[in-house]
Amino acid sequence: MTGGPEPISAEGLRAVQEELAQLRAERGDVAATLRGVEPVGDRADAADELQRASEVTRLDRRIAELEERLREASVAGPPSTEAVGVGSTVTVRFADGAEETVEIAELAEERELTLVTADSPLGKALLGRHAGETVSYETPGGAASAVVLAVGDRG
Repeated sequence: MTGGPEPISAEGLRAVQEELAQLRAERGDVAATLRGVEPVGDRADAADELQRASEVTRLDRRIAELEERLREASVAGPPSTEAVGVGSTVTVRFADGAEETVEIAELAEERELTLVTADSPLGKALLGRHAGETVSYETPGGAASAVVLAVGDRG
């Protein structure tokens, strides 16, 4: 990773936008249940109010993270189709012959596309590589290798 704004793939962009929309809706639902005044009621009511306020704070933090990621991605531009970097979609063939398309991401998230974080052993091995190159990396089961078949965004 460069330490600067990192690109995001088209699929990654869609996933961030979808998560952002879901979080905003969830935040609206939770915030609507807050009274915004001193709780009147028993301790359980007060505890419930505090828990909902804490949830709003958590949602606000995640929303801010995703909004910042979108701003960074707009500054960084599209992922490279030449050399593997954060945001790249990479098709690799592993030593056992299995082929897989993965996305190099800053953080692991749930998506259809298999994500490989840039700081994982495979991610580190792939960064900066080009189609046709073979990478070696360590796994919990020992040394492994893969051939980069293609670099490019599926979106």
